[in-house]
Amino acid sequence: MANPDREPRSSESRGILYGIAAFGMWGLFPIYWKSLSSVPSFQILAHRILWAFAFTLVVSLALGRAGRLREVLGNPGRLGAAAASGLLVSVNWGIYIWAVNSSHILESSLGYYLNPLVSAALGALVLRERMDRGMIASYLVAGLGIAIQTLSYGRLPWIALSLAFTFALYGLVKKTAGLDVLTGLTLETAAVFPFALAFLVLEQKAGRGAFGNLGAWNTALLALAGPVTAIPLLSYAAGVVRLPLSKMGLLQYISPTLQLLVGVLLYGEKLDLTRAVTLGCVVAALAIFGVTRGRRSSSTKRSPGASPEPR
Repeated sequence: MANPDREPRSSESRGILYGIAAFGMWGLFPIYWKSLSSVPSFQILAHRILWAFAFTLVVSLALGRAGRLREVLGNPGRLGAAAASGLLVSVNWGIYIWAVNSSHILESSLGYYLNPLVSAALGALVLRERMDRGMIASYLVAGLGIAIQTLSYGRLPWIALSLAFTFALYGLVKKTAGLDVLTGLTLETAAVFPFALAFLVLEQKAGRGAFGNLGAWNTALLALAGPVTAIPLLSYAAGVVRLPLSKMGLLQYISPTLQLLVGVLLYGEKLDLTRAVTLGCVVAALAIFGVTRGRRSSSTKRSPGASPEPR
């Protein structure tokens, strides 16, 4: 006779594996985009959009999701949200690809460390979610790290901040759209696909196009950008339905940590004292944030009827 307790544990174990796979792939993305460093960043972005749309559309149709696509196409509100998501994620992808190929992998990893804090701030400001002392403390500590780096280098770490804010805004818009991962990515890339295609056609006609002109290796990598984009997202989706968000939230730090290690160990970027202090402040802020979320979650479970905490 099957043990009913074993099934949830088995499902959670698979969820952890899916989560590790997703965040592991995202963490190793710098290697992929760096392999295309001979291709202009904007062309890489356009190919990523083009092939991601083609791949997700084929998979959607193969899985019988055509009805879902038609349903969203007939809903102006959800269609508008998908278009806004497509614009935001395209900007995020573009900044990230440029940052990786311009030797700013460390700063891009900082952006994804910051992302949960920015997402929580948007939740409080836009969705009126509660902000407690733990959240405020985490923002102050992270802000201290950003201020130290700004004063030291004479500029804001705009790459990190841009990546964190565009991805957090992307998540916020997706939350309001309520689309599953595959349908959402198909429609998001569909919204920006015509612009990507037009740009690539013009580049090819002008003789600047990389596709088919920079060797079979670069051409294959550009075409594979679609599956490379979609597969981690599908793995994440498979994991998040099997795991509590608290555990999935812990796994997400695999990605920026791997990016950091890739930047330092593989591509020789320097983790100087200022960057180390900034990173330390952000990690400390995340620790404060995580601990206080855990305590509040436990308190809510013990006292489900408790009133909201004061702001």
